Amino acid sequence: MGVYTFENEYTSEIPPPRLFKAFVLDADNLIPKIAPQAIKHAEILEGDGGPGTIKKITFGEGSQYGYVKHKIDSVDEANYSYAYTLIEGDALTDTIEKVSYETKLMASGSGSIIKSISHYHTKGDVEIKEEHVKAGKEKAHGLFKLIESYLKGHPDAYN
Repeated sequence: MGVYTFENEYTSEIPPPRLFKAFVLDADNLIPKIAPQAIKHAEILEGDGGPGTIKKITFGEGSQYGYVKHKIDSVDEANYSYAYTLIEGDALTDTIEKVSYETKLMASGSGSIIKSISHYHTKGDVEIKEEHVKAGKEKAHGLFKLIESYLKGHPDAYN
């Protein structure tokens, strides 16, 4: 088994407290509303939304996947960080055991810097390269941009 790590960094005009509320704390409600083609719905299967919670995300008709299950590893509202692990679903192939994600929002001027780290845990001697994860990163960045646009268009939301 190997672990392959990829890092991304994005910037936003939205400050961390507001962006964290929308992008992390209320994403299960907001994303199906603004991008139903990507995420049809999200539901908590076990837990209260904190660490240890298991969520099922059902993708929209525009996705090549049906569903995934996430286990929340940590939620730190004071430091704007969130970590979860993809533990089940058709997005996991027969070569990937799980994928862990860490996201941290930091203040930058009047906006934010968003740092994201992905850890791909493979089965056997499989190697994951940057080009293998590029499409997923682009889709995630597209969802982030939709949330950012929503917040810009709704200045009173998530304050």
